[in-house]
Amino acid sequence: MTARACWNNCRLNPDDNEIRGIDAMEDLLSPLSPELKRIRNLITSLEMCHHKAERWVSLIIEAIATGATSKGPGTRTKDSRHPVEDVWKTCTRLLSAWRNGLTIPDAGEEAGGVRAQDIVAVLGEPTDLRKWQVDRVIDKIESYLEPSTRYVEIVENVEHLAYTSELRRMTMSAVIRDQVDGEPAEISLAAAIDHLEGCHWDFVGNLMLVLHAIGGNLAPSRPYATCGRNIKLSPLRPRMKEASKALRTFWDDAYTGLDANVAIVLPLERITPEKRWLAASLDKTIRLQFGL
Repeated sequence: MTARACWNNCRLNPDDNEIRGIDAMEDLLSPLSPELKRIRNLITSLEMCHHKAERWVSLIIEAIATGATSKGPGTRTKDSRHPVEDVWKTCTRLLSAWRNGLTIPDAGEEAGGVRAQDIVAVLGEPTDLRKWQVDRVIDKIESYLEPSTRYVEIVENVEHLAYTSELRRMTMSAVIRDQVDGEPAEISLAAAIDHLEGCHWDFVGNLMLVLHAIGGNLAPSRPYATCGRNIKLSPLRPRMKEASKALRTFWDDAYTGLDANVAIVLPLERITPEKRWLAASLDKTIRLQFGL
């Protein structure tokens, strides 16, 4: 099965007959109206590792109910700011101070619930290697703060980082040993820095794991969770499982869902072919991303 572009945010089984059925619903609605396309694009842009994923699911259900939406990537007000951006700025300022040998005053400052002193203390002495690695972390965080700033990935950009090839090699060879879905796993420090995403539900936890690794602790007490890695650890999983069950009671006539919280889909009211297709698409996306 060749996956349609609308499933780009999911890992698909080529033999998934349910996907074929949902795609067949779409074919019966073709050509899609601009509003249907916009709502389906919201589902395609949904990432369950995002710190606002639950809110986006609610907005998508609202859009399915009304048949219209003004939301989506690039629709945020220019001057608006999310509180997480203050966390990013604090982290870059603290890491820059450590990198430049400045004293971090113990004045009760914190970022995401972690004391400023604790953030920099795990790094240890500022060796050339650690300073280079912290520079990469700062570059990564600054790429969230300023979208026009390009982050150069350590793993993929051999030529761009050739001037520090030995520091890159040492970062690539530093291996963090943790778990993925409860099974022993490994990820290089370089990949961990590259995949440090500010929009992740556990950004500060992931940042601290990376900083601990830079300081020499390559056997963390908690797994590294990013993008689809350890998505099952997300605190949203139980609530999104509940949302998925409710959506299935709406669109799938063969699904009983006796324990489903149908209040979640009450705004959808009367079922239509358009609502059935969109509800099925959202339900399937949630299940595929969370491995439900």
